[in-house]
Parts: sequence; C-alpha cells; structure tokens
Amino acid sequence: MKILVTGATGQLGSLVVEQLLQSVPASDIVASVRDPKKAEHLSAKGVEVREGDFARPETLASAFAGVDKLLMISTSPGNRVAEHQAAIDAAKAAGVSFIAYTSAPNAQESTFFLTEDHRQTEDALVASGITYAILRNNWYLENEMGTIQAALQGAPWLTSAGNGKVGWAIRRDYAEAAANVLTHEGHNNKVYELSGPLLTQEELAAILAEVSGKDIPVQQVDDATYEQVMKEAGVPADALPFVVGIQTAIREGSLAVESQDFAKVLGHPNTPLQEGFREILNQA
Repeated sequence: MKILVTGATGQLGSLVVEQLLQSVPASDIVASVRDPKKAEHLSAKGVEVREGDFARPETLASAFAGVDKLLMISTSPGNRVAEHQAAIDAAKAAGVSFIAYTSAPNAQESTFFLTEDHRQTEDALVASGITYAILRNNWYLENEMGTIQAALQGAPWLTSAGNGKVGWAIRRDYAEAAANVLTHEGHNNKVYELSGPLLTQEELAAILAEVSGKDIPVQQVDDATYEQVMKEAGVPADALPFVVGIQTAIREGSLAVESQDFAKVLGHPNTPLQEGFREILNQA
C-alpha cells in the first residue's frame, strides 16, 4: 500500500514522514514535494520522492499515480481553494482511495478568517466521493515562537486575545495523529477536532514560566496597540492584519473548541505542554 504525504519537506509534513517510517516500510511511503532536490534526505532513507506542486496541477497526476492513501496538507492562503480542488481532482483521477486533510477548528461554522478556505475544501472533499478523514488542527505551540523568545528575553507576553482560549499542542502530536489516521483502520469519513487542553494566554505563559524558571508577565492590550508593537518589532506591513486577526479570533473564541478527539486518534494523551516547551527551548 502506497501512502503519500504532500508538502513532505514542510514543518508538518516532514514530521508525518518521520512518524510513518516508524510503522511502515519506507518503500510504502511517497513524499510529494515542490522541489525534489530538497528531499534527497528522504530518498536516502528509501522513501520515494516525487514532484508535486499544487500551484502546477499538471504535476499532480504523476505524483499521485499508484497511491492508495494521501495526506493533503493545506497550502498557504492565497489560491488555496483552487489548489486543493486540483489536488482532489487529481487524486480521484489517479484512483486514490483515501484522503486525510488538515483543516481548521470548527471549519463548517467558524467565523475565523482563516476558515473559509478550509470549509470549501472540506465540502469539495466530501463531494468527490473519495473516502476521507478531516483533521481539524487547532493551533501549534510552535506558532508562538516569536512571543516565547521575546518573553524569555525579558519582554512581557504581549497579547490582545483577552480571556480567549486556545487548544495548543505541539506539532509532533498533530503529525502523529495524521500518521495514525493513514495507517490504522476506523477513520473512514470521520471528522476530528484535534485540540489540546483549552488555555488562556495567562495559563500558557504560566507554563512557560514554570519550565524556564523566569517570570513571564502577561500584558493585555487592544488590537491597535498590539498591531503597533508588532510593527515596531519588524512584522511586515502586509502581515500585520494576519497576526492581529489571530488575536481577535482567539478573543472571540474561534479556537476554543473542546474535544477528546486528539487522545482518541493518538491512542494516548497529548504531550504535556511543559514537555512541549522544553522541546522548543532545546531547539531554539
């Protein structure tokens, strides 16, 4: 059985491939990447590397040929819906029997600005008739790296998210969940809300303080102040609406999706965030 991972050299995709290598032969894994030269380390492990670029749909037919199961990792915002549709169409034409897709929390009902593309992709996947699993990943702890680094250097943990809660988990947990869905039975046409324990910014900062041994004060500000501070910190002007929008979405509850699905798919509890912070700090 051939299992293909798209974006296999990306932050999530590379971890999924690592997880798969622990449970299936390398010869059963296909890595779809935009630039095969960047995946030579996977070829060296026996993984088959193929060129597959969602922005160039003509590459997808050969990328997906002979594949049984596919992990479709969502691409970057922009032309995402069309790219995902092209991938679904190519998978169907290639006879792929199962697609797992990395979506967003509460994608069918959420007003989070990042969700619309995922909602349309979920609908397209269901409409395709291909057996699917939808993995609604909440938020990666690694997404907070900028705030973590600033706080460890003495700045306050700055946020405009108020009392909004987030289901943070480490990226490795999301990768393990995806690998499990691809290699175990019982996931056909399932939708999983993959969320860690719901925490506020203050609760997350307290865990970082515990792990680092440093005082991590939290400074709550309004969106305009947050935007100004991010601008002064060097965030590009075109990215400011994105970073502020995330804070707004958290404040409005878009990431406060409570679910036990993560532990169910993993087969064990999430990695404690204390351990997650330790991993991040060791890698920094």
